[in-house]
Amino acid sequence: MIDFETEINDYRPSLEVDAIEDAIVRSDLTDMNDLMMELIKEVGKE
Repeated sequence: MIDFETEINDYRPSLEVDAIEDAIVRSDLTDMNDLMMELIKEVGKE
């Protein structure tokens, strides 16, 4: 039978996951809301 407490305590995330997580956090991602807000600002200036 699997001892989940032992498995959780021994768990170490892979390096790839850490690297991807850091890249996502550091990246400046523009989402749809950002694009719409920018369009609204431009239309309001005209």
